[in-house]
Amino acid sequence: MYSLLLAIIYIAFISLGLPDSLLGSGWPAIHNDLNVPISFMGILSMVISGGTIVSSLLSDKLTRKLGTRIVTVISVFLTAIALFGFSFSNQFFMLLIFAIPCGLGAGAIDAALNNYVALHYTSKHMSWLHCFWGVGAIVSPFVMSYALTNSTWNNGYRIVAFIQICIGLLLLATLPVWNANGKNVEDNAKSIGLIHALKIKGVPYLLIGFFAYCAAEATAMYWASTYLVEVKGITTDRAARFASLFYIGITVGRFLSGFIMNKLGDRKMILLGTCILSCGIFSLLIPTASPSVSLAGFIVIGFGCAPIYPCIIHSTPNNFGAENSGAIIGIQMASAYVGSTFIPPLFGLLGNVSSFAILPIYLFIFIIIMISMTEMTFRITTK
Repeated sequence: MYSLLLAIIYIAFISLGLPDSLLGSGWPAIHNDLNVPISFMGILSMVISGGTIVSSLLSDKLTRKLGTRIVTVISVFLTAIALFGFSFSNQFFMLLIFAIPCGLGAGAIDAALNNYVALHYTSKHMSWLHCFWGVGAIVSPFVMSYALTNSTWNNGYRIVAFIQICIGLLLLATLPVWNANGKNVEDNAKSIGLIHALKIKGVPYLLIGFFAYCAAEATAMYWASTYLVEVKGITTDRAARFASLFYIGITVGRFLSGFIMNKLGDRKMILLGTCILSCGIFSLLIPTASPSVSLAGFIVIGFGCAPIYPCIIHSTPNNFGAENSGAIIGIQMASAYVGSTFIPPLFGLLGNVSSFAILPIYLFIFIIIMISMTEMTFRITTK
């Protein structure tokens, strides 16, 4: 039962990754079809991330009231409804409406499952959990590419919505399996607000660091396809396929990281990932007209990103106590989505004003902030 529950949680995280890469891979076609500026993806992603911020802040209360399994099932079906809504949208305002439940569902399941795995499983399982997020994120660009080649982007969203429904039904049918871990540790967790959390030593640095990392990851995720089209001259359908390279890198990286994560520990894995990530960003700065270097660069960037997110999350109970982890992880998720909300749209505006070629410099700024703040967090909590 213990292993079966872990497999179910992995599948649930596939459902979390499915919607995340659809927008970025399909946007070059979507904005043309709806006749809106290319920078409007920033507005749409802002609405989605705004929903995740709200549900992340409420996730601790929802999880203690309903339980992780119920929150997970509800969230999956909520995102499925949103995806069906996207598939029938023919005006930009319709995308904005369905972006709200998409964000609400994502934030709740993200915070609830991350805390559950951080409390009940080792760091390697946290890495493999996020590896399955990457599986979902890899599948979606290929689905969108297939839809763009054979029909329209709307069908790409419709196909993924059906996949999401199937995952939701599986989770609903396996609700009793969640009893495998017995009484949940999070049942005894404290409900602490944002002000109290900020007073805990190290938490402010953690929130800034997580904000910066997710800002960089979301920018790469949303704008990789557009970067390849606008800067490297690749066609939109090819760019949709190549955008999955980032997700391939991050997914393979998280699978491999799981084998060494327990040995090296969260802190060393974050440092290792940052070094690899920086190499990928530098490769984008190489002045060449060939897209091959940039394609390899996005794989390396994804590979470097692989251990950072799961290790930051997994270290939270150890750094701040299991009794506080549910509340702090929820606030972490909110901080992360603030970065996802405002930083990618800002890049879109800067790209329109100057050039989308500034992407590598933009990413590197936030990576420097991330590693500085996370290192400060570990130093404070170690003392």
